[in-house]
Amino acid sequence: MKIASVAAVKARLDDYLRADASPVVVTRNGKRVGVLLALEDEEEIERLALSYSPKFRAIIDGAQRSIDAGKGIPAEEFWRRMKEKNRSQEKVAKRKRARTQRR
Repeated sequence: MKIASVAAVKARLDDYLRADASPVVVTRNGKRVGVLLALEDEEEIERLALSYSPKFRAIIDGAQRSIDAGKGIPAEEFWRRMKEKNRSQEKVAKRKRARTQRR
């Protein structure tokens, strides 16, 4: 991991973003004040944003507690339920489209 001052990052921002995509710890007066990350795609931006979201973290933590307490379901069951829910939503959407077209 590289370490660079705010002044150095400001002067050579493009170089830091292109280098090797490793994080750069940004310092001011020798104290760490931030981290510069080169992101590769939109999904990475979303993952980064979610990782710092207190709401998302609370959802994940709650789910983990449920699993630890034995309240989870096997992956196969989860995906079966998701397919079933998706089919149900598709049927509702199809009916709405049919009603709209009759008018």
